[in-house]
Amino acid sequence: MSTSPIPDPIAAGLAAGWQMTDCATLQRELTLEADVVVIGSGAGGGVTAEILAQAGLAVLIVEEGALHSSRDFKMREADAYPALYQESAARKTRDKAINILQGRTVGGSTTVNWTSSFRTPPDTLAYWQRQHALSGYTVASMAPWFAMMEQRLQIGDWPVPPNENNDLLRRGAQALGILTAAIRRNVNGCWNLGYCGMGCPTNAKQSMLVTTIPGALALGARLLTHARAERFVLQGDRVASLQVAAMDAHGLAPTGVLVTLRARHYVLAGGAINSPALLLRSKAPDPHQLLGKRTFLHPTVISASLFAQRVDAYAGAPQTIYTDHFLHAQPIDGAIGYKLEAPPLHPLLMATTMGGFGDAHAHTMRQFPHVHGLLALLRDGFHADAPGGSVTLDRNGAALLDYPLTPFIWDGVRRALLSMAEIQFAAGAQSVYPVHELAQHYTSWHQARQAIEALPMKAPLTRVVSAHVMGGCAMSDDERLGVTDGHGRYRGLANLSVHDGSLFPTSLGANPQLTIYALAARLASALAQQLAGQPAKAAGVAA
Repeated sequence: MSTSPIPDPIAAGLAAGWQMTDCATLQRELTLEADVVVIGSGAGGGVTAEILAQAGLAVLIVEEGALHSSRDFKMREADAYPALYQESAARKTRDKAINILQGRTVGGSTTVNWTSSFRTPPDTLAYWQRQHALSGYTVASMAPWFAMMEQRLQIGDWPVPPNENNDLLRRGAQALGILTAAIRRNVNGCWNLGYCGMGCPTNAKQSMLVTTIPGALALGARLLTHARAERFVLQGDRVASLQVAAMDAHGLAPTGVLVTLRARHYVLAGGAINSPALLLRSKAPDPHQLLGKRTFLHPTVISASLFAQRVDAYAGAPQTIYTDHFLHAQPIDGAIGYKLEAPPLHPLLMATTMGGFGDAHAHTMRQFPHVHGLLALLRDGFHADAPGGSVTLDRNGAALLDYPLTPFIWDGVRRALLSMAEIQFAAGAQSVYPVHELAQHYTSWHQARQAIEALPMKAPLTRVVSAHVMGGCAMSDDERLGVTDGHGRYRGLANLSVHDGSLFPTSLGANPQLTIYALAARLASALAQQLAGQPAKAAGVAA
């Protein structure tokens, strides 16, 4: 019996006449006009583009990466990371202490994330109201926007039993009396492959690549790929145009061709490193010196363990079980709390993340099918000693993130490594290996506890990673606390909004994609209502 090919909505859309320009192919300068330019095609940009296009507005979407589709997703790490991630999945903080995974492709990080979908924790929203002057952000006021995007992106319970990697978290926690729960996912007809981080080869993941971006393009929006937003040209209190550099086909270097975009309004959704960097390059108003400050990462540490049985942590839905027990063990503004999840393990990413070298590293990799992993997301931004980092520019204008790891954070790292090791031993691990250059494979909880309590917690000995970048364009109703207001409007520039995770005044304590979806839907709907009452223009070449 032959198997029917997987439908390719990208190929079908292009054949149907989507307006798409690959700027790598441009031979001369180009000027385009629209009602709205949306910079970024990820969670914030994708949702915004579709809602604005539904309102009848002419929309231009600007994406630095390339347009890929399921036919390009071959479940091979060596192909996926250079093609789909910022800096080939090797973006780091200035001091190289933290590795940051971010998407750089149409759909942004939604194309490569692991589908974990959480509403903003209620205690986070309450803290924003109390400490960051965001009175309009309550559980009740956000609920309809969450519901809207959950329906649009088919976010719901995952009915398939967890793979062994996730079930070990459940079983170990249960043995210790720690509550766990299932993670909702944005999937439709998922094949349970486990390779979500390399792009979904079956189009089951309801990323922006297969949902809102096609939705916007079908309504007449125009997409520019290999297009790096360089700077806004400012005139008084308005953005007059956006200067865009065409990138080569590999996305590594500018071709020298300049694209100029003019619009009535601009929406910045480039993510919490790139969005502040663009504003810094543009010398945007910043009277209180807040731009790029308080950038958060959910600093993440990892504990590996070995089991007698095969774990095959690469197979099956990647993250389906979690526990928030250690987020609620202390007040939100007390000692730093952390969320525990079980990440997928693939050979290349595991090998480059795992500590050790030489024979010790090779020994761990030879045990790959039996390795289990846990990660702890530390909830930064709620205490004076976890103020986040700062986005700055290098001499060429590229974004850099300084993120100091304070003793307050290192205390949380140590407690998280202890918690994860205890859970793994409770699940039956033969040995536990905290990802730390001086750690070893410990064969009992007693031995691991003594060792972890004695390990020096500092960079780069302790491996710290992140896939969640937040803050840097914080929103607040108080101009002393945020460069954007509660409507996402950038203060001092009348026709500029920000619609991405850079708006968060703290981290979330949960994977951020659903919060960005809901927030963008709320902000874009209000913006569409405002702009639709003004004369619209067709997206196209300027006169």
